[in-house]
This record gives sequence, structure tokens and C-alpha cells, in this order.
Amino acid sequence: MKFLLLSLCALLTLSLSFELMAMPTLTVADRQIAITIDDLPAAASSAMTGAAIVQMTAKLLAALQQERVPAVGFVNERKLYHKWGEVDERIGALNQWLDAGFELGNHTFGHTSLNQVGLKEFEESVIQGETVTRLLMAQHGKKLRYFRHPYLDTGRDLQTRREVEAFLVSRGFRIAPVTMDAWDWNFAGVYDDAKKRDDKALQQEVVSNYLSYHTAVFDYFEKLSKDLLGYEPRQILLLHANNLEADHIRELIELLRKRGYRFITLEEALSDGAYGLPDTYVGEEGRGWIEHWAITMGRPPRGAPVFPESIGDRAKLLPHPQP
Repeated sequence: MKFLLLSLCALLTLSLSFELMAMPTLTVADRQIAITIDDLPAAASSAMTGAAIVQMTAKLLAALQQERVPAVGFVNERKLYHKWGEVDERIGALNQWLDAGFELGNHTFGHTSLNQVGLKEFEESVIQGETVTRLLMAQHGKKLRYFRHPYLDTGRDLQTRREVEAFLVSRGFRIAPVTMDAWDWNFAGVYDDAKKRDDKALQQEVVSNYLSYHTAVFDYFEKLSKDLLGYEPRQILLLHANNLEADHIRELIELLRKRGYRFITLEEALSDGAYGLPDTYVGEEGRGWIEHWAITMGRPPRGAPVFPESIGDRAKLLPHPQP
């Protein structure tokens, strides 16, 4: 009897071992994300001195370098000329990006919305917007290759959208999509105002809301990705060149790392097959590309997180800087 019990125990142990071997290994999700930063040299450049822009840029780039996070910065060249006598400093801020090993892209000359101007005017803004940037890139042995639509406005009708896409390709550009956007620009104005008035409590409130809203946005688009595509593609996050990011991007990076993300280049992100999906989205409102795909598939997304009302109300009361 004792021998029989031992034999049965051995068989059960062996059976359990085979079952465990057959189970898939559970691993932390290998999420990947590329960081893109719009409105260089600074989103609020009309309200900043050249020296302040240089200082903000140095702090932002130091954080990215120390955290080993690649990024592409998208330039509005009109911001170089907001204050005469400071042009060299503002161009110097773009050189800071390149000297640090980062890449620049074209964001049109004056942050021009394709939904608000004609095709010719938009194309002229693209050409005018690469004059300095293309030269700086060449001086650093790099080629200007990425374009980002201001406001994510890709056109009100499909013909206009396709004509602009063909025009951009003819100039050697690849469009830089966005899949995650938590409107950091709307937090940034309130943060700058609080910082100017040395209101530390409000600064902390802004940062707390900025991080919690990013969390909600990440939750939303991760789920939408899986529901729509069956997996999470290599994401592309939209941020802006501002003091909020310069002061607190490390906290956002840490938040992303805790969610299982590793940071990749924009080129690596665009190698994901999702960016070749059919995309016929047009409309008055600029949207991210996961929403583009959902609408193209006839599955308009719902339930997007609501922007924090307290921050939105404060932002509306602030003067809007020149784009």
C-alpha cells in the first residue's frame, strides 16, 4: 500500500510538472514608445526671452539624455523671429538639440493648420518652415526627414489630405503620427502662470493633474489599441517644448517605465505595421492615429478621459501666446 501511494504521488508530481511546462511564461508587457516634442524652440516663445528658452531647452535635454530617452523635436521657425535681437539665441536652442544628438523635424513655419488655410498656403508654410532647420541638420550631418501636422489637422477632405501627403513625400518627409496625447500644452500655461507668481501649491496641483491625466490617457489608448488591433502597437507620444516638461518630464518617464514601456526612436516606432493600416480620416478636429484607424474601420471610439475641469477653466482665463 505504501509503495502504491508513493507511486501515485510520483505520477501526480510528474503530471503537474508537464502541465507547468506547457503553460505560457508570464512576462511584463514589452510596451514601446517614441517621444516627440512639438513647437520648438519653445511653445510660449513669444512670452519668453531667448535666454529663458536656452535655459529651458538645456534642462529638458539634460533630463532626456540622463534618462536615455531618444526624441524628435518639431520646429516652428516663425518662433525664431518673435523677438528681434534674439534670433541667434533661439537658433542656438535648436543647435542644442542637435549637439545633444537629438533630431529635428518640420512643424510648418507658423504652426499652420491645414484645416484653416488653402493647399497652396499650407505648402508654402511647410517650405518656409524648413529653411533654418534643414541647414542646421546638414551642418550636423543629418537629413531632415519628419513632418508633424500642427493641431494634428490632416485636412477637411480626403483629396486635400492625399495631395498634401504626396507633396510631403516629394520633399523627402515622412509624416510623424501621434497615438497618445494628453494635452500637456493646456497644463503648461497654468503651470507657467503659477511659477511666475511663485504659487507653489498651484504648481503642485498642475503637476499632479498632469500625471493623473496622462495615466488616464495611457489606460484609454492601450485598451483601445487592443480592442481595435488585437495588440498594442509601438506608441508615439506628443509633448511640447515648455517649462512643465523641462521641470517634470522625469516623472512622466518614470510613470511610463512603471507601465512597462521602453523608449525607442521614432524610426523604430514607425516600423510597426499598424502605421501602414488604411487611414481615411478627415474632419474639423485633429485626432490621434488610433482614433483615425478606429473611425476608418467604422468603429468610432467613445469614452475618452475628460480633461481636468479645474485646469481647463484656469487655462481659459490666461492670454494665449502667439503660435
